[in-house]
Amino acid sequence: MSGYLTTHVLDTARGGPAAGLTIALYKVTGNDHRKIAEMVTNADGRTDAPILPADQFQTGTYELVFFAGDYLRASGQAGADPLFLDQVPIRFGMSEEDHYHVPLLLSPFGYSTYRGS
Repeated sequence: MSGYLTTHVLDTARGGPAAGLTIALYKVTGNDHRKIAEMVTNADGRTDAPILPADQFQTGTYELVFFAGDYLRASGQAGADPLFLDQVPIRFGMSEEDHYHVPLLLSPFGYSTYRGS
């Protein structure tokens, strides 16, 4: 089985998917961050394809950056600048050729994540 990475974003304040949220994926090696993908969530809060497909998968350390501030502003949930949450980085490791799913549960004042399926 080849590995791949998927993600999605749920807006817990509104109780639904976070559509139109930009997500960037970086490969992290030491202090070097190399951007390898950028996508926008669809109406279901998911990317239309894996953010790291099987043909590009490598084990290692990665970082997803969720542009929460842009989404919160566009959805009318932003408070005064500077926002409490603007860019939400999640750094994680992928040590096996497997399906990794890293979702974000987001509200204007908090977030959580986990390894999903």
